[in-house]
Amino acid sequence: MIKSCLIVFVRYPEADKVKTRLIPALGAEGSASVYKQMAEHTLAQVRELSLLKNVSVQIWFTGGSIAQMNDWLGDDLDYQTQPKGDLGDRLLYAFQTAFSQGNESVIAIGTDCPSLSSSILFQGFQALKYHPLILGPATDGGYYLIGMKQLIPEVFNGIAWSTFEVLQQTVKIAKELGLGIAYLPTLTDIDTPEDLKIWEQVKANKRL
Repeated sequence: MIKSCLIVFVRYPEADKVKTRLIPALGAEGSASVYKQMAEHTLAQVRELSLLKNVSVQIWFTGGSIAQMNDWLGDDLDYQTQPKGDLGDRLLYAFQTAFSQGNESVIAIGTDCPSLSSSILFQGFQALKYHPLILGPATDGGYYLIGMKQLIPEVFNGIAWSTFEVLQQTVKIAKELGLGIAYLPTLTDIDTPEDLKIWEQVKANKRL
Protein backbone atom coordinates (compact mmCIF):
# COMPACT_ATOMS: atom_id res chain seq x y z
CA MET A 1 0.00 0.00 0.00
CA ILE A 2 1.25 3.49 -0.89
CA LYS A 3 2.00 5.46 2.26
CA SER A 4 0.50 8.92 2.02
CA CYS A 5 1.19 12.00 4.14
CA LEU A 6 -0.59 15.33 4.43
CA ILE A 7 1.49 18.25 5.69
CA VAL A 8 -0.47 21.15 7.18
CA PHE A 9 1.28 24.48 7.81
CA VAL A 10 -0.29 26.24 10.81
CA ARG A 11 0.49 29.40 12.75
CA TYR A 12 -0.57 29.64 16.39
CA PRO A 13 -3.36 32.29 16.40
CA GLU A 14 -1.89 35.19 18.38
CA ALA A 15 -3.18 38.72 17.84
CA ASP A 16 -0.86 40.85 15.67
CA LYS A 17 0.91 37.66 14.47
CA VAL A 18 -1.62 36.23 11.99
CA LYS A 19 -3.56 37.68 9.06
CA THR A 20 -2.15 41.15 9.63
CA ARG A 21 -3.61 42.43 6.34
CA LEU A 22 -7.08 41.89 7.83
CA ILE A 23 -6.33 44.08 10.87
CA PRO A 24 -7.53 47.36 9.29
CA ALA A 25 -10.96 45.78 8.80
CA LEU A 26 -11.21 43.45 11.81
CA GLY A 27 -8.66 44.62 14.38
CA ALA A 28 -5.85 42.42 15.73
CA GLU A 29 -8.11 40.20 17.87
CA GLY A 30 -10.69 39.88 15.09
CA SER A 31 -8.07 38.88 12.53
CA ALA A 32 -6.63 36.26 14.89
CA SER A 33 -10.13 34.93 15.54
CA VAL A 34 -10.86 34.55 11.82
CA TYR A 35 -7.55 32.75 11.27
CA LYS A 36 -8.26 30.45 14.25
CA GLN A 37 -11.68 29.55 12.85
CA MET A 38 -10.28 28.91 9.36
CA ALA A 39 -7.51 26.69 10.74
CA GLU A 40 -10.06 24.69 12.74
CA HIS A 41 -12.23 24.40 9.63
CA THR A 42 -9.23 23.13 7.62
CA LEU A 43 -8.44 20.54 10.29
CA ALA A 44 -12.06 19.37 10.17
CA GLN A 45 -11.60 18.76 6.41
CA VAL A 46 -8.35 16.90 7.14
CA ARG A 47 -10.14 14.67 9.63
CA GLU A 48 -12.87 14.00 7.06
CA LEU A 49 -10.17 13.01 4.56
CA SER A 50 -8.89 10.46 7.08
CA LEU A 51 -12.27 8.72 6.80
CA LEU A 52 -11.87 8.48 3.01
CA LYS A 53 -8.19 7.58 2.83
CA ASN A 54 -5.46 6.11 5.02
CA VAL A 55 -3.19 9.14 5.37
CA SER A 56 -0.80 10.30 8.07
CA VAL A 57 -1.08 13.98 9.07
CA GLN A 58 1.78 16.22 10.16
CA ILE A 59 1.06 19.65 11.61
CA TRP A 60 4.04 21.92 10.97
CA PHE A 61 3.51 24.94 13.21
CA THR A 62 5.09 28.25 14.08
CA GLY A 63 4.34 30.43 17.10
CA GLY A 64 3.13 28.93 20.37
CA SER A 65 4.32 25.65 21.85
CA ILE A 66 3.43 21.99 21.39
CA ALA A 67 1.41 22.20 24.63
CA GLN A 68 -0.55 25.16 23.24
CA MET A 69 -1.11 23.35 19.93
CA ASN A 70 -2.35 20.26 21.81
CA ASP A 71 -4.78 22.40 23.79
CA TRP A 72 -6.01 24.10 20.63
CA LEU A 73 -6.22 21.38 17.95
CA GLY A 74 -5.98 18.18 19.99
CA ASP A 75 -3.31 15.84 21.28
CA ASP A 76 -3.93 13.19 18.62
CA LEU A 77 -1.89 15.01 15.96
CA ASP A 78 1.79 14.83 14.99
CA TYR A 79 3.22 18.31 15.66
CA GLN A 80 6.47 19.48 14.09
CA THR A 81 8.11 22.87 14.54
CA GLN A 82 8.66 24.78 11.30
CA PRO A 83 12.36 25.50 10.67
CA LYS A 84 13.72 28.96 9.97
CA GLY A 85 13.92 30.26 6.41
CA ASP A 86 11.53 31.41 3.71
CA LEU A 87 8.46 29.42 2.69
CA GLY A 88 10.45 27.43 0.16
CA ASP A 89 13.01 26.38 2.79
CA ARG A 90 10.26 25.32 5.19
CA LEU A 91 8.29 23.40 2.57
CA LEU A 92 11.41 21.63 1.36
CA TYR A 93 12.33 20.54 4.89
CA ALA A 94 8.79 19.27 5.58
CA PHE A 95 8.70 17.30 2.30
CA GLN A 96 12.19 15.88 2.97
CA THR A 97 11.02 14.74 6.40
CA ALA A 98 7.88 13.09 5.06
CA PHE A 99 9.70 11.25 2.27
CA SER A 100 12.47 10.15 4.66
CA GLN A 101 9.76 8.38 6.67
CA GLY A 102 8.88 6.18 3.71
CA ASN A 103 5.91 8.09 2.33
CA GLU A 104 5.37 7.75 -1.42
CA SER A 105 2.72 10.42 -1.82
CA VAL A 106 2.95 13.77 0.00
CA ILE A 107 0.75 16.88 -0.13
CA ALA A 108 1.25 20.18 1.71
CA ILE A 109 -1.44 22.77 2.42
CA GLY A 110 -1.92 25.90 4.51
CA THR A 111 -4.86 26.89 6.67
CA ASP A 112 -6.17 30.07 5.04
CA CYS A 113 -8.09 28.58 2.09
CA PRO A 114 -11.52 27.70 3.54
CA SER A 115 -12.91 26.44 0.22
CA LEU A 116 -10.41 23.56 0.35
CA SER A 117 -12.53 20.50 1.11
CA SER A 118 -11.85 16.89 2.03
CA SER A 119 -13.03 15.87 -1.45
CA ILE A 120 -10.46 18.17 -3.12
CA LEU A 121 -7.74 16.74 -0.87
CA PHE A 122 -8.83 13.22 -1.83
CA GLN A 123 -8.81 14.27 -5.50
CA GLY A 124 -5.23 15.48 -4.99
CA PHE A 125 -4.01 12.15 -3.67
CA GLN A 126 -5.79 10.36 -6.52
CA ALA A 127 -4.07 12.63 -9.07
CA LEU A 128 -0.67 11.76 -7.56
CA LYS A 129 -1.16 8.19 -8.76
CA TYR A 130 -0.74 9.45 -12.32
CA HIS A 131 1.29 12.68 -12.08
CA PRO A 132 4.61 13.47 -10.38
CA LEU A 133 3.44 16.94 -9.31
CA ILE A 134 0.06 18.45 -8.42
CA LEU A 135 -0.79 22.09 -7.76
CA GLY A 136 -3.85 23.83 -6.38
CA PRO A 137 -3.78 27.31 -7.95
CA ALA A 138 -4.83 30.29 -5.86
CA THR A 139 -6.52 33.35 -7.35
CA ASP A 140 -3.68 35.57 -6.09
CA GLY A 141 -1.12 33.86 -8.34
CA GLY A 142 0.21 31.48 -5.70
CA TYR A 143 -0.91 27.99 -4.78
CA TYR A 144 -2.86 26.65 -1.79
CA LEU A 145 -1.64 23.06 -2.29
CA ILE A 146 1.40 21.30 -3.67
CA GLY A 147 1.95 17.56 -3.85
CA MET A 148 4.52 15.14 -5.24
CA LYS A 149 5.37 11.46 -5.19
CA GLN A 150 9.10 11.95 -4.89
CA LEU A 151 11.10 14.92 -3.69
CA ILE A 152 11.51 17.66 -6.32
CA PRO A 153 13.60 20.29 -4.47
CA GLU A 154 13.96 22.47 -7.57
CA VAL A 155 10.32 23.63 -7.38
CA PHE A 156 11.13 25.55 -4.19
CA ASN A 157 14.25 27.29 -5.52
CA GLY A 158 14.33 30.89 -6.72
CA ILE A 159 10.61 31.50 -6.15
CA ALA A 160 9.45 35.06 -5.37
CA TRP A 161 7.29 34.00 -2.41
CA SER A 162 4.21 36.07 -1.50
CA THR A 163 3.93 37.47 -5.02
CA PHE A 164 1.56 36.84 -7.93
CA GLU A 165 4.39 34.99 -9.73
CA VAL A 166 4.65 31.97 -7.40
CA LEU A 167 2.51 29.55 -9.43
CA GLN A 168 3.88 30.75 -12.77
CA GLN A 169 7.50 30.33 -11.61
CA THR A 170 6.78 26.89 -10.14
CA VAL A 171 5.14 25.69 -13.36
CA LYS A 172 8.08 27.02 -15.41
CA ILE A 173 10.55 25.02 -13.30
CA ALA A 174 8.41 21.88 -13.54
CA LYS A 175 8.17 22.17 -17.32
CA GLU A 176 11.95 22.68 -17.60
CA LEU A 177 12.31 19.42 -15.64
CA GLY A 178 9.87 17.69 -18.00
CA LEU A 179 7.35 17.02 -15.24
CA GLY A 180 3.66 16.47 -15.93
CA ILE A 181 1.42 18.55 -13.66
CA ALA A 182 -2.14 17.91 -12.49
CA TYR A 183 -4.15 20.94 -11.43
CA LEU A 184 -6.84 21.05 -8.78
CA PRO A 185 -9.65 23.67 -8.78
CA THR A 186 -8.57 27.31 -8.44
CA LEU A 187 -9.48 28.64 -4.97
CA THR A 188 -9.03 31.87 -2.99
CA ASP A 189 -6.79 32.33 0.05
CA ILE A 190 -8.19 34.71 2.65
CA ASP A 191 -5.58 37.47 2.85
CA THR A 192 -7.36 40.80 2.44
CA PRO A 193 -10.67 42.28 3.65
CA GLU A 194 -12.05 41.82 0.11
CA ASP A 195 -11.49 38.05 0.45
CA LEU A 196 -13.61 37.75 3.59
CA LYS A 197 -16.79 37.23 1.58
CA ILE A 198 -15.42 33.79 0.60
CA TRP A 199 -15.10 32.83 4.27
CA GLU A 200 -18.63 34.11 4.96
CA GLN A 201 -19.94 31.94 2.12
CA VAL A 202 -18.16 28.86 3.46
CA LYS A 203 -19.53 29.50 6.96
CA ALA A 204 -23.05 29.93 5.59
CA ASN A 205 -22.82 26.70 3.56
CA LYS A 206 -21.41 24.75 6.51
CA ARG A 207 -23.62 26.59 9.05
CA LEU A 208 -20.50 27.36 11.11
